[in-house]
Amino acid sequence: MNNLELEMYIVATPIGNLNDISERAIKTLKECDLIICENPKHSLKLLNKLGIKKKLISLHDYNEKIVIQRLSREKGQKKAVLISDAGSPLISDPGFKLIEYCIKNNIKTTSIPGATSVIPALQLSGMPINQFYFAGFFPKTRNQMITFIQNIRKLDKTSVFFVSSHKIKNCIDIIELEMGDRIISISKELTKINEKTFRGLGSNIKNLLMVDQNNLKGEFVVVVEGKLNEKNDLDIFDVEINKLLSKFSLTDVVEIVHKLTNINKNKVYKWVLNIKK
Repeated sequence: MNNLELEMYIVATPIGNLNDISERAIKTLKECDLIICENPKHSLKLLNKLGIKKKLISLHDYNEKIVIQRLSREKGQKKAVLISDAGSPLISDPGFKLIEYCIKNNIKTTSIPGATSVIPALQLSGMPINQFYFAGFFPKTRNQMITFIQNIRKLDKTSVFFVSSHKIKNCIDIIELEMGDRIISISKELTKINEKTFRGLGSNIKNLLMVDQNNLKGEFVVVVEGKLNEKNDLDIFDVEINKLLSKFSLTDVVEIVHKLTNINKNKVYKWVLNIKK
């Protein structure tokens, strides 16, 4: 194929509410020659609502090379659009090899931005999001799940990741075990009728969700507070800790400081004990 004969557009589609699509995205979908999508049946719901009828090519992790070969055989000038089942393509979705091919072959590639569940979940978390780490999808096996959460626990910035409904209970169980003192925000079914966000410490987020079994249904985005700079945080409380020690027992002071800072009790105990000496 002559590289100038193909133009590729990466188009974001709604994550739930079908009205969350830009005029530019609609125009691009209407003007293209073919649409590359994960699941044609799923994409047809949106395309039918918009009155768009185009040739659809299914794309998944196991057929990207075949799709690339098929595109290379297309004749004449073509505009192709890449969409995912929901949200912004390529974010934990197939399409990387296709876009890599386009870039390497000097095929004009344009991104039409739009809906994503990552940013709303971060915005609704109430945590600092000037820096954050996107961890993709929560893994499959128990050992992988534990390692996944333990790695996130080490980070000093806010983390965000996707969890499917059949894994959310395992996820919150491990969070309770590994990060009971961290602030957690869990958003479900973003932009849909049943959208909800639950916020709390890792030690009690499970109780908030388990109030209603319906809370465990849907697609979830989990946001985790970054690791505190514990030494610096406790440095700030030195004067206050001294004042507390003059009025309360060591045990009571540890409990008070722990509740105020969410810092691990053992570390608070060692710090308070050192001040008392």
